[in-house]
Amino acid sequence: MNIILMMQPEGQDANPWMSFLPLLLIIVVFYFFMIRPQVKRQKETRQFRESLSKGDKVVTTGGIYGKIVEVKETTIILEIAKDVQIKVDKNGIIKDMSDAPQQR
Repeated sequence: MNIILMMQPEGQDANPWMSFLPLLLIIVVFYFFMIRPQVKRQKETRQFRESLSKGDKVVTTGGIYGKIVEVKETTIILEIAKDVQIKVDKNGIIKDMSDAPQQR
C-alpha cells in the first residue's frame, strides 16, 4: 500500500532539477547575506591595516588608545602616554580614531 502512495501519477515526469532548486536557493541566499559581506569586511580591514602610518590615532583589540610612532612590516610602535611606547602586532589594530569626535 505504501508503494502506491510513493509512485508518480501517470503523465508527470520527475524533473531532477526541481529537487535541487531549494538547495541552490539556500546556497545563493547564504552567499549574498553571509559570505560576501564577510569577505568585503576582511578586505576593508586588510586595506586599513596596510594604510597605517606614523601619527595615526588608533585603538587596539584590547581597547588601548594610542598614536602610531613607527610602522614596521608586521608590528607597530604605539605611544599610549607621554614617553610610554608599546609594540603591537598590526592584526591587533581595529580602528582609526582620527575621525572620531573628541570626548572630554
